[in-house]
Amino acid sequence: MPSPEIILHGTPLSGHAHRVELLLLALDLPYRNEPAPADVRQSPAFRTLNPLGQIPVLQDGDLTFADSNAIMVYLVRRYAPDSAWLPRDPVGAAQVQRWLSIAAGEVMHGPSTARLITQFGLNDDKARAKRIAARLLAFMEEHLAARDYLAAAHPTIADLACYSYVAHAPEGGISLRPYPAVRDWLARIEALPFFKPIPPSPLPLELDDDAAA
Repeated sequence: MPSPEIILHGTPLSGHAHRVELLLLALDLPYRNEPAPADVRQSPAFRTLNPLGQIPVLQDGDLTFADSNAIMVYLVRRYAPDSAWLPRDPVGAAQVQRWLSIAAGEVMHGPSTARLITQFGLNDDKARAKRIAARLLAFMEEHLAARDYLAAAHPTIADLACYSYVAHAPEGGISLRPYPAVRDWLARIEALPFFKPIPPSPLPLELDDDAAA
């Protein structure tokens, strides 16, 4: 049974927090959102939860976890160990892990970084982020041309880990128009009964970069 209260520290616009929230909703686990904007993340109290000052952080009773992918693994293994969200067989587990690594690598350094630069003023190399995103999206397009989901014939935490920042790539000036299989995959995630969207972009999209699609 779930603990009396699961607390998710994050922000509404964080794709990392969003992927954890989607899984909490998918598993029908009661939880409470605790806002953790930048100033809160610098506080001593938050640094006791995560010394790196990053979100999300999940508290489940006396347990505290940081890193969105690690949190998702914990939630499935604790509360839905026999579910399809994280396969137990070696091949299925490895296929999910590959996409968790891509979420922490190419997705983070590509569409996520481009969005951070455009929407939140991150001082980083946007051209490099867009090159990484282009390679990632081309790879995902080919991969999804013959399948509905990333790691299995059904949704897994791999899909949740990659969804949020790919879906919001246009907020970083990256068009999804050339990638119909990717857009179909996004639509399948959005059609899941528990789906909850990230709030709209706080700034206008870069329409001159054909990023609205």
